[in-house]
Amino acid sequence: MTDVQTLPLLSLPDTVVLPGMVVPVELDADTRPVVDAARAAADDDSGADPGATLLLAPRLADRYPTYGVVATVEQIGRLPGGAPVAVLRAGARARIGSGVPGPGAALWVEAEPVETDEPSSRAHELAEDYRKVVIAILQRRNAWQVIDNVQRITDPSDLADLAGWAPYLSNEQKRELLETAGVEERLTRVLAWAREHFAELEVTEKISEDVREGMDKRQREFLLREQLAAIRKELGEGEPDGTEDYRARVEAADLPDDVRDAALREVGKLERASDQAPEAGWIRTWLDTVLELPWSVRTEDTTDVAAARAVLDADHHGLDDVKDRITEYLAVRARRAERGLQVVGGRGSGAVLALVGPPGVGKTSLGESVAHALGRKFVRVALGGVRDEAEIRGHRRTYVGALPGRLVRAISEAGSMNPVVLLDEIDKVGSDYRGDPAAALLEVLDPAQNHTFRDHYLEVDLDLSDVVFLATANVVESIPDALLDRMEVVTLDGYTEDDKVSIARTHLLPRQLERAALDEAEVVVEDEALRSVAASYTREAGVRQLERALARVLRKAATRLASGEAAPLTVDASTLRDYLGRPRFTPETAERTAVPGVATGLAVTGTGGDVLFIEATSMPGERGLHLTGQLGEVMKESAQIALSYLRAHGAEHGVDATALDRSLHLHVPAGAVPKDGPSAGVTMVTALASLATGRPVRHDVAMTGEVTLNGRVLPIGGVKQKLLAAQRAGATTVFIPARNEPDLDDVPAEVLEALDVRPVADVAEILALALEDAAAGEPESPRTAGFTAA
Repeated sequence: MTDVQTLPLLSLPDTVVLPGMVVPVELDADTRPVVDAARAAADDDSGADPGATLLLAPRLADRYPTYGVVATVEQIGRLPGGAPVAVLRAGARARIGSGVPGPGAALWVEAEPVETDEPSSRAHELAEDYRKVVIAILQRRNAWQVIDNVQRITDPSDLADLAGWAPYLSNEQKRELLETAGVEERLTRVLAWAREHFAELEVTEKISEDVREGMDKRQREFLLREQLAAIRKELGEGEPDGTEDYRARVEAADLPDDVRDAALREVGKLERASDQAPEAGWIRTWLDTVLELPWSVRTEDTTDVAAARAVLDADHHGLDDVKDRITEYLAVRARRAERGLQVVGGRGSGAVLALVGPPGVGKTSLGESVAHALGRKFVRVALGGVRDEAEIRGHRRTYVGALPGRLVRAISEAGSMNPVVLLDEIDKVGSDYRGDPAAALLEVLDPAQNHTFRDHYLEVDLDLSDVVFLATANVVESIPDALLDRMEVVTLDGYTEDDKVSIARTHLLPRQLERAALDEAEVVVEDEALRSVAASYTREAGVRQLERALARVLRKAATRLASGEAAPLTVDASTLRDYLGRPRFTPETAERTAVPGVATGLAVTGTGGDVLFIEATSMPGERGLHLTGQLGEVMKESAQIALSYLRAHGAEHGVDATALDRSLHLHVPAGAVPKDGPSAGVTMVTALASLATGRPVRHDVAMTGEVTLNGRVLPIGGVKQKLLAAQRAGATTVFIPARNEPDLDDVPAEVLEALDVRPVADVAEILALALEDAAAGEPESPRTAGFTAA
């Protein structure tokens, strides 16, 4: 038995070298120390020069090497590119022992030679069989020179180790041969692997022959397509074309029982149908759609309620109602999960929230934050302008170009059965001869029904009960009542001036700085400038125009920096005009109400709350009331009621009814904008009373509310939006209906501190407090005795 050798270890990554192989090894920082150590050891050896010897072992990803080959450095030279290389000849197998100290930077180990047994008669038989299979494989490649070398090898062990050159063997298989000492066992393995490869070659050749026989005189392109189809059919890879592939896919897919039965029925129809029949294409498309849906995929909801609330707080300022609702939803799901109750699926488990508010308040972006907080996938479905019911329920499969509805496509796009689906602009869904999409949404948004939603294209039940639906709308009145009844409305009324400054500082300004390629060290925007932009340049409920104004400021700042101005540039209230020009909005309430007959009302539009000036004048002529300003039927009736009330009860308030027995004209400016709604009655009464008495309305007073013929003030909606608009317009005193007093709980505290909100039950209270004293030349302050008397 040969003694144990001490050799430097050279491990080659992803390369297995078997005995008898000659391989080049490029000399780099890892291999050069080992080769140098081997050469140094050879030079120090006394007697005949034995050559530089080292231990060569494979280094694969799964584990460290335990076996290697004793290799001799045959030659050291350079490649054509100039890189140094050593040519190694692999010798006998050796088992890697423990490490030992050695010279140089190489790793020295004990190499224990592996003794191989003498070839038996069985080994010679296996060697001949293996030789025949290898020669057959090489003949198909026309490698005649290699065949001559194989025929000259007589030793069965050397013939088995010849598999180290086989390209069809993996590194793991070659390592298995390296670690196998028995000749017969090695030959058994390489023979089996060679036969498998030879069978694959025969299948490939058979495919080529079949295609060539069927081709006849067709073009070369047809040959390539047929070869591709035949290869996919034999190997079962790629896109399935045959009906047997669809049957296998349906049986292997994780589908609900009713969906699997429906899919197998369609596969049966496809098997009986001709390939040229139009129905075959429809069935294939339907099967592809069904198999692409994530029937069994669900994402895990987060159970950390505090962390989810922190995500919502970080992404959006304010909006506490929405955040509280999402937090409550998470808390309930977390408790059900802790107690082992059903969390997903089932009747009535879906949450349908409708986020209603003016543009720019963050309704759409809030959907992404909700999905982030829940840990779910997010998908947006835009419904603005949708008029076809098939967009929701899908088309019938018999139509050309039929597609599933947007809900099914959203589920497929999300890749899970429980995403957050945002139905954007649900109030702008229309209807025509193609159906009513809003009616089709009734089943989708009903938690008691959407666990069996049926799309016209799929014609199978789709469980939407675990989908979190969020809908956005600008005006709640535009949503059909039946659809609104299925949603939980959360109102986003807008932001106060302080909110806008905070949002601009924490969200908008950093985003616009990044888009303008600026940083805070180059441009400094002070809070006074942000407040001035919000108040004088972008009077809105949201922050969309505010962000555009900030983008304009930063673009001009970037231009100045590029022109050579020194950084940092400071943008404050005094320099803001240089960036944005003159202010777009200036206080006009005092100017508009300086003459009798003009009152300031409050209204809610699609863009949030706004002030509404109502003007009244009289002229000689036939008794009557002329209305202008694009008024709807409700406001026209309010004007008639206001005039009738003053004619009947004007004497009680110092109004001479005969002053109204003239030709009267009531006008609401911005005539190009349609206006309608039950909230301008008290404003019309005040404007007509101011006209009749000659007493102007206080410029710092705004009001809202509907009036009856007896003077009762009726409740209205949108109190928060109207109060925000009053604060933006500079009003300090606001009259609201007494029955709307509970709505003040939703109004921010800073707004209530800035406004003197007066709930009134009778319009007489407004007339007593809103009109200036007839003897006064200047308007009184809202803190005078005339107001405090109430």
